Amino acid sequence: MNYKLNYHKVHNIIFVCKYNAFRSRVAEEYFHKLNKNPSIKAISRGLIMGGSSDRIQRAIAKRMLGIDIAKRGPKPLELPMLKKANLIVVVANDVPEVVFDYWKQPLMEKVIIWRVTDEQMMKPKNIERIIRKIKVKVESLVRRLDRQPTTK
Repeated sequence: MNYKLNYHKVHNIIFVCKYNAFRSRVAEEYFHKLNKNPSIKAISRGLIMGGSSDRIQRAIAKRMLGIDIAKRGPKPLELPMLKKANLIVVVANDVPEVVFDYWKQPLMEKVIIWRVTDEQMMKPKNIERIIRKIKVKVESLVRRLDRQPTTK
């Protein structure tokens, strides 16, 4: 986790999880709902394609946060996006940090990791716990960004 990140320089954020189906989608959509600074853009991507949120995850995200994580399907993470990003937020406990050590440009200096577990069993209590954790993290990030003047 990077504690020396210059939040006042953040204007492109990527939320990353394994499949870009649930955790990173929740973080992205909730960030869009809270963010009032038009110069800060956020997207979400996944390392592996093939996953998709299920109806229970979508319904709980809608009920708890008022967001729609099914607006679009999962999208892959690509190197140009990582280079452009000022902040890479790994919203997962199952994405190895070492992934960000192998790119041509050093990326670890702009990576923060939120160790959020995955939920594959469609258990509402687990899904709610995950969403609450992401909610707190996104709210904290937005507060931190709001305290800083954003410049490009």
